[in-house]
Amino acid sequence: MSSERKVRVRFAPSPTGGLHLGGVRTALFNFLYARQHQGDFILRVEDTDQTRFVPGAEEYINECLAWCGLTPDESPLKGGKYGPYRQSERKPSYRKYAEQLIANGYAYYAFDTAEELDEQRKLQPNFRYSHENRLQLRNSLSLSETETQQLLDAGTPHTIRIKIPTDDTVTFTDMIRGKVAFDTNLVDDKVLLKADGMPTYHLAVVVDDKTMDISHVFRGEEWLPSAPIHILLWEYLGWSDSMPSWAHLPLILKPDGNGKLSKRDGDRLGFPVYAMNWTDANSGDTTKGFREMGFLPEAFVNMLGVLGWNDGTEQELFSLDELIQKFGVDRISKAGAKFDFEKAKWFNHEWIKRSSTESLLPQIKTVLEHHQVAADDTYVSKVLDAVKERLTFVEDFWSQASFFFLQPAEYDLNAVKPKWSAEKTAFFEGINQSFAGFNTWKASELEPFFKDAIQASGMKMGELMMPFRIMLVGGKFGPDVFQIVELLGREEVVNRVKKALQEFDA
Repeated sequence: MSSERKVRVRFAPSPTGGLHLGGVRTALFNFLYARQHQGDFILRVEDTDQTRFVPGAEEYINECLAWCGLTPDESPLKGGKYGPYRQSERKPSYRKYAEQLIANGYAYYAFDTAEELDEQRKLQPNFRYSHENRLQLRNSLSLSETETQQLLDAGTPHTIRIKIPTDDTVTFTDMIRGKVAFDTNLVDDKVLLKADGMPTYHLAVVVDDKTMDISHVFRGEEWLPSAPIHILLWEYLGWSDSMPSWAHLPLILKPDGNGKLSKRDGDRLGFPVYAMNWTDANSGDTTKGFREMGFLPEAFVNMLGVLGWNDGTEQELFSLDELIQKFGVDRISKAGAKFDFEKAKWFNHEWIKRSSTESLLPQIKTVLEHHQVAADDTYVSKVLDAVKERLTFVEDFWSQASFFFLQPAEYDLNAVKPKWSAEKTAFFEGINQSFAGFNTWKASELEPFFKDAIQASGMKMGELMMPFRIMLVGGKFGPDVFQIVELLGREEVVNRVKKALQEFDA
């Protein structure tokens, strides 16, 4: 490949359901490589398998990429000079390449019916269509030219299969794994063109990568067994000089490291594996996504970026721009990366702390609306500043800050009642009178005043500070108590102390 060749990479999902976090990571690594090399990032929708096509899935993919900030330079939505960007719309272009392969002796017509192949599978549990049995099956290699032509002229349904060479080795250099070799005797004669005229993944991916001038292919490790078929197709079609560089990304593993992470694992262990909520059009069942669980896109992208890659330092928090700057294929691990949901939550917690109050405000207001609470933006912003460092998810705002908007419905009386006394009641009644006439309602003045009053009373700090917090909040949590006092305001604090005393004295 010429060093002058422009970097062009593609993310090529199938519109068959929710977008797994492994798919988003593949998109991310493609995007990072393109941006780092001033190249193009292409979204190509691989919808040739019409039996698995799901309405709404393509729109879902677009929304996922938009949420993550991975905007394609070319896509079905945006267009470009290499379109169309849906494989189903490129259908007429594939047959000529399949026929070219047949003409050059690299592929053949196969007339076996689905029933005949099922019968073979019953006879041979590990049946595969290959050099071992192709001459015993019904195809243009085992039939005469005349018989083959008669079947074609009669419109007999058929597929076109690649003719894998025997006793050969296919090798290539993977950008992550180095030199990889395959024994062709272990590779099937895969279908290239289906009976309905649609290409399979194997033919379509090679033709599209060629015609879209793709320079580098980043895809999951699960596609590694298909690599020899694709490399042979590049050679057989006479395109070896423009073949892309390959990088097969490590799998994202279950938390215990035992196998690939699946949706079933997420359901079993209680965490999402899809980027966003996905609703099955047939069953109506919704599978929860990271976005709806309360993950920030920055945290989700950061978490995926370091799942199987690091920059060689101890740094863990990266913005998308920092990932673009520091990403390198040489630092991608060959081994699978264990998914750790606790670590994912840590990333979200850290990104909430890093995020500006202004950027979080719309989501916080949505949380308040859900709880039917209306509040002034300025006040909500101040409350958010007070509790931001306590949030793992945006939704945690309600559990951490609801008392700023609603008086406590109940109090942690078990923490107060055993040591409550008339002396303490008198102390808080006196404090309330002082609060009513306090000039400047600022935490910086209220705190020393309150602590001086405790000292003058002869009681201990802990005996009165904790009950004071419970009066305002309902429990033993929340930010600095005098920050709470300042934000609630004089009238609300006085009312809450008065109301709580009735409960404490009951």
